Order: sequence, then structure tokens, then C-alpha cells
Amino acid sequence: MSSARSSAIAAINNYQSQGKAWSFRETPTSEIFGSNVFNASVMKDRLPKSVYKALQATIKQGKQIDSGIADAVALAMKDWAIEKGATHYAHVFYPLTGLTAEKHDSFLMPTGDGDAIAEFSGNELIQGEPDASSFPSGGLRATFEARGYTAWDPTSPAYILDNPNGTTLCIPTAFCSWTGEALDKKTPLLRSMQAIDKQARRVLELFGHKDVGQVSASAGPEQEYFLIDRNFYFARPDLVVTGRTLFGARPPKGQEFEDQYFGAIPERVLACMLDAERELYKLGVPVKTRHNEVAPGQYEIAPVYENANIATDHQHMIMQTLTRVAQKYGMACLLHEKPFAGINGSGKHVNWSVGWKLGNLLEPGESPHANAQFLVFCAAVIRAVHLHSDVLRAVVAASGNDHRLGANEAPPAIISIFLGEQLSDVFEQIENGKATSSKASGTLTVGVDTLPPLPKHAGDRNRTSPFAFTGNKFEFRAVGASQSIAGPLVALNTIVAESLDHIANELEKATGGDLEKLNAALEKLLQKTISEHKAVIFNGNGYSKEWHDEAASRGLPNLRATPEALQVLISQKNLKLFEKYGVLSEREMRSRYEIYMERYCKDINAEGQAALSIARTMILPAGYRYQGELVDIAVKLTSIGKTVHIGTLDKLTVLVGSIEEKIASLEKVLEHSGSTDVAAEAKHFHDRVLPAMSALREVADQLETIVPDDLWPLPSYREMLFIK
Repeated sequence: MSSARSSAIAAINNYQSQGKAWSFRETPTSEIFGSNVFNASVMKDRLPKSVYKALQATIKQGKQIDSGIADAVALAMKDWAIEKGATHYAHVFYPLTGLTAEKHDSFLMPTGDGDAIAEFSGNELIQGEPDASSFPSGGLRATFEARGYTAWDPTSPAYILDNPNGTTLCIPTAFCSWTGEALDKKTPLLRSMQAIDKQARRVLELFGHKDVGQVSASAGPEQEYFLIDRNFYFARPDLVVTGRTLFGARPPKGQEFEDQYFGAIPERVLACMLDAERELYKLGVPVKTRHNEVAPGQYEIAPVYENANIATDHQHMIMQTLTRVAQKYGMACLLHEKPFAGINGSGKHVNWSVGWKLGNLLEPGESPHANAQFLVFCAAVIRAVHLHSDVLRAVVAASGNDHRLGANEAPPAIISIFLGEQLSDVFEQIENGKATSSKASGTLTVGVDTLPPLPKHAGDRNRTSPFAFTGNKFEFRAVGASQSIAGPLVALNTIVAESLDHIANELEKATGGDLEKLNAALEKLLQKTISEHKAVIFNGNGYSKEWHDEAASRGLPNLRATPEALQVLISQKNLKLFEKYGVLSEREMRSRYEIYMERYCKDINAEGQAALSIARTMILPAGYRYQGELVDIAVKLTSIGKTVHIGTLDKLTVLVGSIEEKIASLEKVLEHSGSTDVAAEAKHFHDRVLPAMSALREVADQLETIVPDDLWPLPSYREMLFIK
């Protein structure tokens, strides 16, 4: 075995955890949860009553922040953080890289007499000034135009991030340019939440509700990820550089035995999970679920639902925490959508809903057919997804997700809605005249006397649907594991806001504000909406060829790859949509198109260059060495008059020659000088570079199956996926 691989396995055999042994018996999770968060309880204890009330009005009611309270908040926040051991504060923001960014500043200020004091003003809380020139801006800012601002987001609580050598006060912020244009993920998310709040309140007021208050979108993302030993990770240049394996023959066993899913969690992995959960509890992240996923070495963590803005911030914390804590246990956390070919990739199912002070607006209740308010909001979502399915496809478009969408682990690139038997029946009744009944949920009898009767849902689930109703929310299953959930949430909030705006306009015209006319107006509106937009509803097998053919006949777009999916962002329909609701201006939309297309090109280019390097310097030399050994053996056998069987040598010679040819082909397409047209450049990488990489991999993976184990330089799938 190669030295890198043997050293990795030896290190795993001798592994000792660097993580601390926590005792939840001594310190229950209820005492840990939120202990590092400047939450409402801490604010109430530390802020003047008037300041606390003003800040809560902003957080809970969406009222504009009074900048006059900033000094009091900053003082309380600083004192609390210092008591927690903080020496620095950081404005945390989410640039268009999709990652988390932060700028750290010390609390200490020299006094001029050789001493220093801890200071933190309201101005420092409200606004920071990081360099904006080196973040992707898609033409919004030139490199020489460096000024950017971080702006305190009071609706997302500040928190303390622990480090072995100290702690840092982290303040969630928005990030914009000197011109006020959004350079981040949070700003358009907050704008989209304002949009859906405004339009949802209009609809609720038409139902006769007074003092509606704030309507908020909520989210609960399920994060899938892989864990492999770090020794294997560092012995795989492709994983280090690109996040996925560019080479690797299928192991004798993959996931076909179906023994990984919900199986017993390996001890080392569970220890890592427990440590990560503890860190997340301290940060107020309400993680609820952990389990083995379908593929070997794959796992999932999921929080409960919360405000969409906070859920987005928490999702970034989850990714950071998993990556950081995994290192303590000698593992690498892989968040790429398809780190291993031939087995399931990783998604991030975003459960989305919308609610107000009286509850969830997508809760159907016991009798959905009689719940007019629910039916209106559900119909608004159906209409939104039908009219703007292209947008939903675009916001999950990325090079990594292209490997996953449409495979037998993820929904297809065709965006459709699964409603289930109960709601499909209700809406069919509405279309045909009037809904008078709802299918009952019932009870499930297992046939074992000692087991209790189980409540049975009114309909089954559909794992092939990209956008499925799951009881009181919609699950957007097409989001990739490495992606920020901000983009999908911005799209969902905006397109549903547009539908609610349309519904409010129609009802206002039909009723003139007269509640007595509401029922008749609702019947007509719902009937018309379902009749016009039922094409997006599909409860069948989304993987089947028949569905692809039927979807085309229904007029549903099938944007298979990122370059064509991203094009829709700059269509006039979508430019006007996001501008109308104040979510993204045309310049901001076009900038995102440029950034995401350029990122696609950079991703594929990095993968192509990494594949070239590995093939030239690791795989091809292994083939040459084995070729040399076989030739030596053949010569020696011939010299003593023995029969020489050269079948393996012949096969090896063909493969080595083919690899040389494939390397030359990949090298040629990567020498492409580039185009000023980003769409043409992306098309080149999709049409020319990806196929050349695939052709090289196919031959290299065949070579792996015949080269002796001690000569093969890369950790195998068998080792990475099964050795823990």
C-alpha cells in the first residue's frame, strides 16, 4: 500500500480523541441552550426598560430601529461579552461567496498615558467598514472602489464564539456598498421578508383581522454531510482543492445494502455530533435531529423551525461548527453536494412556512376544505411556484448541485409541487365547484396486539418531489448541501409575496372591503387559481421518464445545468419581479448573475486543473510503475524459457496510453483563452471541460482496478467511506 494510505490507516488505528468529554448529566442542555447568546432574557436584565421595549418592537414587530438606543445596547453588549471572556468583537456578514465573513476589532482603546480601557460605542455597533473590493460584486464595485459597510441586524441576536484561547462577540450584520447596493445574502433576505409581511397582512386584513402584527417566513433546513478521516482527506488533493473526488473506482459495496440509513451511529462520529450539538446549543441553535443518512459515511443534522433570517444565520453557524468540531475528532466534514460518485450526494432540504401571532398560515387543520384562510395561502404558493419555477431552479444552480439534481437521491431539475392525496382532493373539488369534505387522517393498525394504534396521515410522502407539502409547511428539497439557504428563501418570499399581492388585489376589487362578499369572491378566486396553475401539481414519481415527457407537455421548464438555469435571473420577467417588491434592483440582479456564472467557471476550471495534476503526477506514474514491473517479470520468465501471459500487460498498456490521450485532451480544452461573454465561457466549461474530465476519470478508475494496492497513490472509496 502507498505510504500515504498506510500512514492514514495507521493513524486511524491509533486515533485518540482530542475532544472534551462532556457530561450532559452534570449540565443539562436546558442550562446550556442560549448561554452564549445576547437574547431577550439577557437584554431584559441589562438594558434600561425603555431601550429594551424599543429593541423588542424592532425584533418582534418589524418597527424601524431607533439609532438613539444604540449606545445603551452597545454598552450592555460589551459588558456582557467581557464577562464572558471576550477581548474582541466582530461584525459577521455573508458575502456573495456564500460563506461567512467577519472582521475582528479589539475592545481595548489606549488612553494615552500607557493604559487602555475597553470601549464599544453605538456607532461601532451599528456600522463597520470592511474592505469591499475583494468580495465578488458582479460589477457593482470596481477594485479601486473599496468602501463597504456592515450594518447591525438587531433582529438576529449577537453571540459569543468560544475559542480555546479566548472568546469573540459576534454581531450579525448586513453588508452593502458605499452606494447602498446589497453585496451580501442577508440584505435581500430581509427585504424579501418585508415584502411577504406587507402582502400577507393585506390578505389577512381582508379576512377581517384587526391588528395583524408582523407576518414572518420561517425555515428549518436539514443539513446532510459526510465525515471521513482527515488523514484520507489530506491524501486526496481533489478533496482538498475542490471538495469532491475527481477519481475513484466504485467499491465492492456502496449503499446498495441499505444498511447505513438510520443505522447505529459509529462511536467516534457520535462523539463528534454530541460535541457539535453542545457548541450549537450554546449559540442558541435549536438542533433537533441527528442520524445516519443513506450513503456510507453520510449523516444529517436538522434544527426546528424559526424565523427565516435567524434560521439562515444559524445554518451558517451549523456548517462552521460541523467543520470546526470534526477536526477535533480527526475527521473532515465534507459539505460538497457530490463528494463521491456512485452514491448519494448531500442536499439541504429547506422547510418553509409563513406565520403570524395566531399561528402558522399553512396549517390546514382537521378540515382543510373548510379552512378558507389556509386555502388562500396554499393557493398563493401553488400559483407562485407555477409562475416562477424558473427562479426556484436558478437559486439552487451550482456546479456541485448539477451532479445531484435528477439522480436517484434528489429531485429532478423540473420544479413541481407535491400536495398529497388530501389537499389534491380538496383543490380538485374546488376546481369542480365547491369543496365539501376532506379525507380523514385515520389510524394505522400494525397487527401486533402489544403495539399502540398509530395516527395515520391523510396522505403519503413523496421523496422525488422538489417542492412538497409536508403537513404544515413546504419542503424545498432541491437546495444543495454547501449552499446558503438565503437565496432560496429570498426567492420563495418574493414569489409568494407577488402571489399574495395578486390575490389581495383581486379580493379587494371583488369585495370592496365588504366581508359579506368575501366567501363568494374566495370561491371564484380559488377556482380560477387552481384551474390556471394546477399544471405544477404532480404527486407521482419525479424520476420517471414519463414525468419528464409529461412535464414538457405541461409547459414546465427543465433547466438541467447551471449555465441555462442562471440565465433566467436576467430575464425581464424576473428583473421586474424582484425590483417591484424592493428585494433586488436590476443592477443587483445582474451582478448576481455575473457572480454565479463566474463562480461556475471557476469551480470547473479548478476541478479540471486538479484532475490534470493528479492524473499526471500520481495516477499515470502508478501505471508506469506497474507496467515496468510486468515487463521485468515477462523478461525474466522468457530468459528461463517459461511461457509469458501478457493479458494484464496488454490491458494496462492500453489504459496507460488512453490516460495520456485523455490528459492531452483535457489540457487542450483548459487552455481555452476565455471569453468576455460569461455565458459563452460557462457553456465552454459545461460542454467541453466537464466531458473531458469525465472521459479521463473513466479510464483512470479502470486503471485503479488493476494496479496493485501498494502502488495506487490515492485513498480508495472503500477506505474513505468505511474506515472510521
